[in-house]
Amino acid sequence: MNILYVHQYFVTPQEPGATRSFWISKELVKRGHHVTVVTGNSESKHEPGRFDRDGIDVIYINNYYNNSQTKVQKLWSFVKFIFQAIHTASKEKNVDLVYATSTPLTIGAVALALRFMKGWRYVFEVRDLWPEFPIQVGAVKNPVLIWLLRKFEKRIYKRSEHVVALSPGMQDGVVKAGTPIEKTSMIPNMSKPDIFHPHEVNEEVVKRFNLDLTKFNVIHFGMLAVANGLEYIVNAALELKKRGDESINFIFMGEGAMEPKLKQFCEDKGLKNVQFLGNHPVGVVAEVTNCCGASITSFKNLPILATNSPNKLFDSLSAGKPIIVNSAGWTKDMVEQQNCGFYVNVEKPEELADKLLEYKDQKELLEEWGKNARRLSVEVYDKAKLSAQVADVLEKAYSNIKK
Repeated sequence: MNILYVHQYFVTPQEPGATRSFWISKELVKRGHHVTVVTGNSESKHEPGRFDRDGIDVIYINNYYNNSQTKVQKLWSFVKFIFQAIHTASKEKNVDLVYATSTPLTIGAVALALRFMKGWRYVFEVRDLWPEFPIQVGAVKNPVLIWLLRKFEKRIYKRSEHVVALSPGMQDGVVKAGTPIEKTSMIPNMSKPDIFHPHEVNEEVVKRFNLDLTKFNVIHFGMLAVANGLEYIVNAALELKKRGDESINFIFMGEGAMEPKLKQFCEDKGLKNVQFLGNHPVGVVAEVTNCCGASITSFKNLPILATNSPNKLFDSLSAGKPIIVNSAGWTKDMVEQQNCGFYVNVEKPEELADKLLEYKDQKELLEEWGKNARRLSVEVYDKAKLSAQVADVLEKAYSNIKK
């Protein structure tokens, strides 16, 4: 099968960013399929052109995107990619199936156009519920535009062969938009237990990033975006400072629109218990996470964000770290039911301070949470298992097309 994979932010494990599309592509190649990825080059910083990436045929389009861009700049990148991707992809020959992955929802326009122009059927992957996400965060307010976007969303789902959603909440959203549940699959983000795993601390990494291992380090890695509500973490750091605590330290790895504001807040408040380490490839993030006592996944208090399927959570499970979540959705249920960490109220940063002070010295409890996290990552969320599930969906969709 010749698969055309459309994803604006494709990266390999040697680059910063989410690698779900890479692992899915690798699984498809392993099964004997040919995979051509059409992507932008802003995340990877590659020259535009066609390259072999570990057996995957990748076409990089010259399209700049960065999490620190303004709303207008991001919108322009999304719209521009529609036309670039259609133009580039339509030149491909003998395409059997298109796999189009959001975000953004505009990727659906590429899939729809290729179906109309070339007759290529597609499977659509939902990584965020658009347009509901930009509506709830206030990025889209015009009622006419909201109506048009929701009609567009339904059209994408209706014309697809199948829809893959990354969380139960996302799957529910797709079904509520009029898609039969049997036309959907819930395949969450993936853990990488071979990359994130408990092991001896790397002293070179400790020195490189000036990590203080005498403290209880709590890491947040990934995007520093508005949706992550990271004011919550720095306010907890401020609360700990007010209490005179010097035993707990917060670490941010990643970049995004909130980075300058967070740094300014820490400077203004004189916070010495927060570090910003920048954006790094996944292997480096794994080494720093291994040095930490716990990992936190944070989101703003918006209903739509309770449906999220954050990469950082699954990687933290693999690392065997206690998980802290502040979103009252399926991730809270997971952490509590699997006994691998704890939930804190997103509106109460003092609660995070309280619980960290309570738990940081309970070594047996922390070890139990970490072991449960690691077990969950290997038994349920391993990238090998979930990539295989996606490949199964694509093979079944193609089989149905041929009937």
